[in-house]
Parts: sequence; structure tokens; C-alpha cells
Amino acid sequence: MKTKHIIYSLLLVGLVILVVYRITANNEAKTSNGPRSQGAATVTGMVLSPERFSENLSLSGSLEANEQVELRSEISGVVEQINFTEGSKVSKGQVLFKVNDLELRAQLAKIKTAEKLAVENERRAQLLLEKEAISQEEYDLAQANLQSAKAESQLIAAQLAKATVRAPFSGTIGLRYISEGTYVTPATSIANLVNLDELKLTFSIPEKYAGQVGIDSELSFTTSGSSKVHMAKVYAIEPGIDVATRTLKMRALAKNETGSLIPGIFANVSLPLAAVQDAIMVPTESLIPIQNGKKIFIADGGVAKEVEVQTGARTERMVRVLSGLKPGDTILTSGVMILKDGAPVNVNLRQPVANTSL
Repeated sequence: MKTKHIIYSLLLVGLVILVVYRITANNEAKTSNGPRSQGAATVTGMVLSPERFSENLSLSGSLEANEQVELRSEISGVVEQINFTEGSKVSKGQVLFKVNDLELRAQLAKIKTAEKLAVENERRAQLLLEKEAISQEEYDLAQANLQSAKAESQLIAAQLAKATVRAPFSGTIGLRYISEGTYVTPATSIANLVNLDELKLTFSIPEKYAGQVGIDSELSFTTSGSSKVHMAKVYAIEPGIDVATRTLKMRALAKNETGSLIPGIFANVSLPLAAVQDAIMVPTESLIPIQNGKKIFIADGGVAKEVEVQTGARTERMVRVLSGLKPGDTILTSGVMILKDGAPVNVNLRQPVANTSL
């Protein structure tokens, strides 16, 4: 029995010693590591330094013909002659089609005869007035008849000229919708005439960049299905901001010497802005969307700290921060979605990513 009690006593003493040892070891660990290192998350970070950034705006635009018109006849009648081929180029002033004008020519001949008679009557009235054989009122009536005949002659001549339709500018004729013998009216569409030598590129920029783009600013663009880069120059800007979209609309002119650009096609616009010498750039994965903008975590005294930031243009991997950060700040770039403000962190620093312009 004494041996059994001795064994139990030794086991109890050993257990007490083990508990005291574990408590002492834990206290020493807490003292050496400090309260913030306990349960700290290990994250990746980088120290910010200013760098040069050539900012380009990536925008969407559409191409329009520099000049485009839907051809119609100004008078009604039967088309007796078509002088163009679908898809062909025409020159300014070239006759495109002609409406039958026999009736108008007959009317003009009739009024010309009346005009000659009015001229002779006015001449005779002038001679009689000089001899005081007629009154001034009778001469005024003869003169009024002459002016009326001339006006009517000019009216018929103007209508006769409208029977022949000419190209208002040089360009390319599209598909025609009539044939010879078709009865046309001013509402009848004949064909489209488009000038493809130059195209207008219409696009809009955010209002915050409005002061950085002006007349003669150059830009580049590509079109859907093609990697060829085309150049254009801004020639017109709207005088005010669109209050609905908070953007400023502008137009640029692009040469189309090869004819590869087609009106109506979508364009990807790259508009260069002034180069910034001390831009703050952060990786896209470090930004966290919030209700009123974006936030980023920085390491401050061993803990994560939330900072709201305002961002600007971006490249494929980097985003420019306009406010909220400063050179020398250590931003956290990985594991940020599970962090909370004030959470302890262990930061592994990495080298900054080389910046590439937009």
C-alpha cells in the first residue's frame, strides 16, 4: 500500500510540474513576441515610390462619314436617265440622274413668249409716256407686267434645273433604289452619296480630363477585327459637359487613304494626356471596392490600416492613385480581402511592378 501511495504522489508532482512549465513557457512567448504578433496574418506588401506615368485614356468611339447625303429629286416625275453605277466614285457637279422635263420646257417656252411681249409693251409705253400720250399709271402697269413675266420665267427655269440632279460633293455612290422609268417624288430615296476620303471619329471623355484635351490634340485608334493603328486629330469639341453622363463630346478627323475604314464601325480610342512625373501607382489586386469608392490597406506599426483612395487611369496591372497615399507608405497587396482595420499583420515586402503606359 505504501508503494502505491508513493507512485500516486510522484505522478501528481510530475503533473503539477508539467502544468507550471507550460504556463511559464506561454508567458515567456507572450513577453518576447508582444501582443500584436499573436495571431498575425502574413501578407505581401510593397513600399510606394513616385514614378513617371504617361497617361492614356482608353475610350470608345464610332466612325462617321465626313460628308454623307441621301439623294432625292426635288420635283416629281419619271426618271429618264441614270448616269451612275452603284458603288462607283463620282465628282462634284457630275450629273447623276435626270427626271423627264418636257412639260417644264414647254411651260418655259410659253412664258418666254409672254416675256418678249411684255418687253415690247413696256418699250412702247415708255415712248408714249415721253410724248405724254399715256399716263404714268398706264406705264407703271406695263412695267409691272414685264417684271411679273420675268419672275415667272425665272421660276420655271429654276424648276427645270431641278430636273437634273448633280453630285453635291465628290464621293462614293451606294446602292440605288430606282430604275429608269420610275416615277419619283421628293420623298423617294434614290441612293446615298458618301465621302470616304476622311472620316469623323466621335467620342466622349470624362469631365475631369476636359482641360487636358484641346483642338489639334492627336490620338490613335483601332477598329473591330483589325490591329492596324490609325491616327486622327481633334477638330471640334462640344461647348459644354453632358449633365447626364458627365462627359465631354468631341470629334477628330482621320484620313482614309486606303479606304479600309467604314462609316458606322466601332473604334477603340487611345487618347494620350500629359505625362506625370511623380505618379503613385498600385497593383489592381490591392484595391478593394466600397460603397462610395475604393479603399486600400497599408501597414502602420505592425497593423493593417484602411485608407480610402481616389483612383485615376490604369494600365493592364497598375492603377494610379490620385489621393489617400503618399510615397513611403507600405501597401498590402495580397490577402487583403480577409483583413480588418487594426488587424495585426506580418508583411513580406516585394519589388514594385514595372509600370507600362496605357
